[in-house]
Amino acid sequence: MKLKVTASLALVATLAAGVVMATAGGSTAPAGEAPAMQARLATRAGLVAVATAGSGPALVAVGDFGTVVRSVDGGQTWTQARSVPVSGLLTAVSFADARTGWAVGHGGVILATTDGGDTWQIQHEAEGRPVLLGVHFSDAQHGYVVGAYGTALRTTDGGKTWAPMAVGQGRDADLHLNHVFPGADGALFAAGESGAAFASQDGGEHWARLDTGVTGSLWSGLQRRDGRLLLLGMSGRVLESSDGGRHWRALDTGTSQALTGGVEGPDGELVLVGTGGAVVTSKDGQLVTRIREDRQNLAAVAAVSEGGKALVLLAQNGVLREAAAK
Repeated sequence: MKLKVTASLALVATLAAGVVMATAGGSTAPAGEAPAMQARLATRAGLVAVATAGSGPALVAVGDFGTVVRSVDGGQTWTQARSVPVSGLLTAVSFADARTGWAVGHGGVILATTDGGDTWQIQHEAEGRPVLLGVHFSDAQHGYVVGAYGTALRTTDGGKTWAPMAVGQGRDADLHLNHVFPGADGALFAAGESGAAFASQDGGEHWARLDTGVTGSLWSGLQRRDGRLLLLGMSGRVLESSDGGRHWRALDTGTSQALTGGVEGPDGELVLVGTGGAVVTSKDGQLVTRIREDRQNLAAVAAVSEGGKALVLLAQNGVLREAAAK
């Protein structure tokens, strides 16, 4: 099993895509770990996750070496966070509003910010220091974290206390959970290894496994505004459900590159990204793949319209910004 987790989590990290439990803490780093260094080229670090902070053009991205960078102009310019108490890989970030956010990563840390991502504190540290891979807050009080070996936690008080969630049952209990994301009417979904996906209709108290019909790892997912659910995974796989996850069908992407992140833009256009510079967009109801010339592994994408329609891509060599496809 050790070989499996090493390979799986290494892929998440290098693709450019580990939470927490313990006591409420201060801003000091875990034992033996130094805070993130201030770096002139922070935007060139390997960044793996991005979130919108509030309803405006503010973006916060996280990644290797505890790097957190912020943009208030839709990704045109970036500044490094002033204070991050860890220097390990941060894998996911979520904001409840313009100022209140959380990030998770290796070493079982959950970080919190109350100033839009400029300064961070360790809010919790998970027992056993598992790798944390996904975080989602539906509001400033209700949050969910998932990670390696079935690690899953939830909070109803803004992270002051965390309780375990039993997402997988039986043989599914120790599957790596790579991403957690919201659906309609308060539903939650988790994507994991071995084709596993799970759904909760009651705020994470109970979970049910979904029949995806696949066995390859699923790295990410999202719900589109029209209610359709998507799961993204190995070998260019995109699964779509129009009935809340009860049934799934595979969409043709024309690529075998692993897909690691996606977003639906303000105009309803779908943009998915993955390894080898793969960028998948929707056109006339079909998915079309192009490969960037630099062929950088892409981990995440944000669609912004401030200063013109654009995509912010997170890559193995940092932040990229390009005009969105017309």
